[in-house]
Amino acid sequence: MRLLTGIVLAGLFVAACSDGQSPAAAGSQSGTTLAAGTPGTQTASAPTASAPTSAKATPVMPTSATTQSATSSTTQSGSFNASAAPARAPALPGRTGELVNPDDHAMIFLYYDLAGVQPPLDQWVEQDNRVTFAAAFDKAAMRTTVRAELESAAAAVRGVGFIRVSMNAQLSDYDPTYGEFSVRALAPSSTLEFSARSHKISVRFGNGRVAQIWRVPPAEAQVIRDKVGGYGSHVTLDALLRILSVQPGYAGGTITTEVIEYEMRETRRGLTIGRVQVVR
Repeated sequence: MRLLTGIVLAGLFVAACSDGQSPAAAGSQSGTTLAAGTPGTQTASAPTASAPTSAKATPVMPTSATTQSATSSTTQSGSFNASAAPARAPALPGRTGELVNPDDHAMIFLYYDLAGVQPPLDQWVEQDNRVTFAAAFDKAAMRTTVRAELESAAAAVRGVGFIRVSMNAQLSDYDPTYGEFSVRALAPSSTLEFSARSHKISVRFGNGRVAQIWRVPPAEAQVIRDKVGGYGSHVTLDALLRILSVQPGYAGGTITTEVIEYEMRETRRGLTIGRVQVVR
């Protein structure tokens, strides 16, 4: 009987001890949970800690956007596919026609058409040598013929907004410091002069400061110099110009254009030196 009582008491004692340890174990487990949660709390606060750094950082554009931005401010060199070239921006409103290597007379008529001024056809008819030296009974018919020619020439330039011209490129030697050639024929100070019928028309390049710069990598520049042979005066230039505006003056005026693209060739052998698109 005493033995049974002792066993019962011992069992109760063990149970009591087990109940006394449970809060400690629970506390230990709770502490473990808190410890595991601490890194999570730090991780959650990490963005807050890094926010000031992000706020101070300078925004960086995507690589392609940066490249496009850099491209838009420079003259691009090398061969290009005409079908891949950007669409031609309009010239003056309603003007989509193109003149190719116009002569002096065509540019005089173009100037009058751009300025919206009626050319003095009657005066030009009488100044024509064919009328001046025609026999008296032939003058009337000759006046009709000359006037028809002048009216036809005037009609031919209506709606013209682009001009293709050829000239000496006046190509400079390569500048390794800036990595570029200078096409001096397109400099802002350069002009194309046309003179006829006591009129003088000047054509200027509104974007000449950019158009004259031809940036080329050093390795490619050496190939170009080998083709040219050190003589930039032996390089011809074919340029496409967009008409931007006209400024009337006494007995003539100035037509301001924008260089869109140009091609250069070595004159002696006809080798292509470069095809350049001038990005706006």
